Amino acid sequence: MLANDDLQQRWWNLEARLLERFNKKPDMETILFLIGVQEFGVIKENFTKEQKQDLMHIAVCTLLSESGYYELESVDEDGWPHFKQLKPMPEMSMPEQENFLKDHILHYFEQTGF
Repeated sequence: MLANDDLQQRWWNLEARLLERFNKKPDMETILFLIGVQEFGVIKENFTKEQKQDLMHIAVCTLLSESGYYELESVDEDGWPHFKQLKPMPEMSMPEQENFLKDHILHYFEQTGF
């Protein structure tokens, strides 16, 4: 991850690109949902509340797998991926957790060419 650059500026740039694409500024949950849908690979008109939570979980596990915290364990018969935690998350304050996740999200979008 790029720890020494201006995380906030990169985040604002991502928000601006997403706003331009979707005509609405996304919050962190929306961004995680979008990543989850991308990783799940199925776009539906409506997801249940539980499915939306599952999609955000897929996003978090996918993001943190880049740093060795999770790995894809299996995909069930319905196509839902399941992850295995490899190591515990470090102790962090809420702002540190948010920045940690933002950095992983930015890396994901950079890797996917967005």
